[in-house]
Amino acid sequence: MYWRILTVLILVCGPLFLSLHRISSAGISTMANQGIHSVAYVTAPSEEVAKKLAKGIVSGKFAACVNIIPKVTSIYEWKGEISEDAEVLMMIKTRTSRVEELIEFIRKNHPYELPEVISLPIQKGNPPYLEWISEIVPENKD
Repeated sequence: MYWRILTVLILVCGPLFLSLHRISSAGISTMANQGIHSVAYVTAPSEEVAKKLAKGIVSGKFAACVNIIPKVTSIYEWKGEISEDAEVLMMIKTRTSRVEELIEFIRKNHPYELPEVISLPIQKGNPPYLEWISEIVPENKD
């Protein structure tokens, strides 16, 4: 009798457990890839400056892609005064392991005294696109 019950449970519940295992395994795999890539935001005073920086970033393999978004208005406090400037925004896609090098490149090549560089990990994205970033941007050697 015990074997019959066990056989029925295996036949009925086995496919369900297998499906749950596949779903949880896929979730673990996806979670393991979270944070491998980052997006960094950098403002620049003009499209010309942004293009020059972007070409250096991409050719130096600090990032796979830089989007330049024109006509950003920035309002901020600087040296005790409220300022308003027209800027462009650079949206930079890279590996998280390369963000420190990206920051150093920006600090050395940006015309601002204090350039904005803000990086956020990419938690989810189109897997082929994220794989492309990994192909273009080599892993940090450190």
